[in-house]
Amino acid sequence: MRGTFGLAAATVAAFVTGSLARPLVVQPGGVDDIVITEHNTLNSTSKVEAAEGNNPLQIEIVNNFGENQMFLYVTGQDSNGVACMVDADGNLFYPDAGGSAVPVLIEGNIKSELGGLGSTTTFTVPEFLISSRIWVSEGELQFFTSLDPDSGRTNIVEPSVANPKDPSAGIKWGFVEFNWDNGTIYANITYVDWVGIAMGMSLTLGTGEVQTVKGLVAGGVQKLCDDLNAQNAEDSAGWDKLCMTNDNGEAVRVLSPNLYLDLDPSWQAEYYNGYIDEVWSKYANEDLTINTQSNASNVACRVADDQLTCAGDNRGYPKPTIGDIYGCNTGPFAIIDGDNGVHRAVVPRLCAAFHRSTLLLDGGNVQPSLPAESYYTANPTSHYSRIVHVYEEDNIGYAFSYDDINPEGENASGTVAGPDPTLLRVTVGGWS
Repeated sequence: MRGTFGLAAATVAAFVTGSLARPLVVQPGGVDDIVITEHNTLNSTSKVEAAEGNNPLQIEIVNNFGENQMFLYVTGQDSNGVACMVDADGNLFYPDAGGSAVPVLIEGNIKSELGGLGSTTTFTVPEFLISSRIWVSEGELQFFTSLDPDSGRTNIVEPSVANPKDPSAGIKWGFVEFNWDNGTIYANITYVDWVGIAMGMSLTLGTGEVQTVKGLVAGGVQKLCDDLNAQNAEDSAGWDKLCMTNDNGEAVRVLSPNLYLDLDPSWQAEYYNGYIDEVWSKYANEDLTINTQSNASNVACRVADDQLTCAGDNRGYPKPTIGDIYGCNTGPFAIIDGDNGVHRAVVPRLCAAFHRSTLLLDGGNVQPSLPAESYYTANPTSHYSRIVHVYEEDNIGYAFSYDDINPEGENASGTVAGPDPTLLRVTVGGWS
């Protein structure tokens, strides 16, 4: 496989989820050339217990992954927006960068060991923790901290999936994202940027309601790599490069197209060009109707002067590039201050239609309107997203940032949420 951690690539800057206010955005991560400073023993970190009377969040981690030692980490922000971790005792742990703008290795009681294959490990987090992640890894991850000179705040530098120089790059891991805010939780699994160890979850609320997102099947990373290799054999579009392997040749994770483009901006440079031109030609002669699924209802859009414009929209849409289509947050799909409600509704629906290649299908002149069975059935398309959904146990979980854009009644987002949770159960390595 060609996507290995030994590849020569441009440095990938901070890793962030590619989601647009759907899967949670958390602290930046990714370290290029690590410099361990004199401050790397963090004996001065402080711990804060959950306030008396507040209910901690109860978490169970079910290990279905393998025989090797597995570890648990939790990152997030406290009620003041300060970056922190949760230690093995369920208390907040504040890394101290010692004033260093150079990343400093975080040392301390920041990890918990999971039991062996088939075991369940219990864990708690305090009542307030937002922009958070529950990390599970096969082997120990390295987290770093640094001082932001502009804000004066301490950042947590998380392991990067795309930077081959990151010291955790060869380790298998996955995570669940969550907000735990004053008795209400929102959690999701996402494959917007990459796929790692299969993670699933169920949430039990105080009412007895149980919400479940089963996640990827066991061995999902290898299955994805096999199918991406097969797709590449069909169209020679470079899908095999998305599979990251370690020094032993084992599949470690799969990068999404939008993240891989950071490594190689020339990848698939002309892949969508013909499709984009056909869409522009079609809708120069007929309306593209966007169902805003809001008070604006349906809006008619038409291409003129090489730009798509929509009724009631404050600005138009130039032709997207492949990076715009995969990422959904640049070029015509960037949302800026001053954009009105119509524009903010059109952007996700238009990008989802490009990403899924439904604009030229019968009925594709109304977006969204076609069922999920029609997604990714035309070429070119995002075969990464297509294959991710093939290996989801229940066909839910974001494969790109607007995967929750569907006809009414359909839901592809891998989200559980509600007040007064009694248990968040996370499975690692396949649902059970």
